[in-house]
Amino acid sequence: MHIETLKSFCDLVETGSFSKAAALNFVSQSAISQQIRALQERYGQPLIEHGTRRGVVLTEAGKILYSESKEIVERFRAMETRLQNRSNAIAGTIRVATVYSVGLHELPPYIKQFIKKHPQVNIHLEYSRTDKVYEACLNNKIDFGIVALPLRRPQVTVTPFRQDKLVFVCSPEHKLTKRRSISLKQLNGEPFIAFERDIPTRRVIDKILKQHNVSVNVVMEFDNIETIKRSVEAGIGISILPDTTITNEVRSHLLVALDFTEGTFTREIGIIHRKGKVFSTAAREFINLLSA
Repeated sequence: MHIETLKSFCDLVETGSFSKAAALNFVSQSAISQQIRALQERYGQPLIEHGTRRGVVLTEAGKILYSESKEIVERFRAMETRLQNRSNAIAGTIRVATVYSVGLHELPPYIKQFIKKHPQVNIHLEYSRTDKVYEACLNNKIDFGIVALPLRRPQVTVTPFRQDKLVFVCSPEHKLTKRRSISLKQLNGEPFIAFERDIPTRRVIDKILKQHNVSVNVVMEFDNIETIKRSVEAGIGISILPDTTITNEVRSHLLVALDFTEGTFTREIGIIHRKGKVFSTAAREFINLLSA
């Protein structure tokens, strides 16, 4: 049995998707299906329940195989990493998960610079919600994650990446665009487009507003920054967003951004990974670039 087959099986269980497991292993969905069939034939019993609409559901045999295979795959991966590190070769795949706003607007220049210098490296970038990024780190599905407002947890190591400045954002037709800067007090009662409540950036914005006794009228909540920007462009409301995420819209005169008279407000961006994680030379070099 090849270790790749066990890895494909573990990826299928953890993602719950044949297409996602195929993407993680750079093969087709049919190849994943063939690997699962080979495992079932080898052990003479079904590993996945068929006819269910709940995604990938394991049989009792499947649960046993997954539990044992996960440890084997992780130990094999750690062994490969240690051997690769001995050669100091900067090659292979770096697995990174991040929130949308960081992945779309802040990482591209770093990725471009890194790949230009190290063309033998493939950076596999996944976009996900913050809680899923933490989960992927703890389950060793990725090398590291990048999130806003990183939480210090016992099993997680946090490395600072950068501080994002938060700015007032509105459509060009809004009444407040004639000013060079704006006071938080002027946001009182304004229709506001916000992140959903469980998103860390929402919590830091709510804290800023509360500290300055400002009460906005939240008319819409979204889980991604792109939808928030489109809603502000349409004049549905105002918002507070990281300045790095609206550069193109401001340049194209689709949005207006203003600083706050009270000072500069920021959100922290951090690199997170499981404590004790053994990094490949490539992953370590990429983290060094991001944290320089």
